[in-house]
Amino acid sequence: METIKFVVHWLSYAYYLYVFGYASLFKVFQKQSMMQSMDSLGFNKTWTLGIGVGELLGVLLLLIGLYKPEFKTVGILLLFPFAIGAFTAHMAHGEYQHFYNSLVMCILSVVLLATDKNFKIII
Repeated sequence: METIKFVVHWLSYAYYLYVFGYASLFKVFQKQSMMQSMDSLGFNKTWTLGIGVGELLGVLLLLIGLYKPEFKTVGILLLFPFAIGAFTAHMAHGEYQHFYNSLVMCILSVVLLATDKNFKIII
């Protein structure tokens, strides 16, 4: 069971890092298709860059988290609202073909926290 948990955690981590990595870089470097997509969702250039920088900060925390696990947790907690926001924005604008990645990121945020041996929620 621990092996399965370990594999699920690190595969989820890799995919999470990949999706947020390319999405943040597309926003920060202003890839034309990303800028048009964000504009259609109502985000101008300033907001798009701000979102991209926030996502990039989360990605950097995830990468630092490979060496210092507490940073990984902070990165996930930082990126979780971006995943929820992306899911909400795509659903609100009827872009049902684009909401899957954001839905998966919302789910993987919870999976990553639940399978992380260094993170606990005490209620």
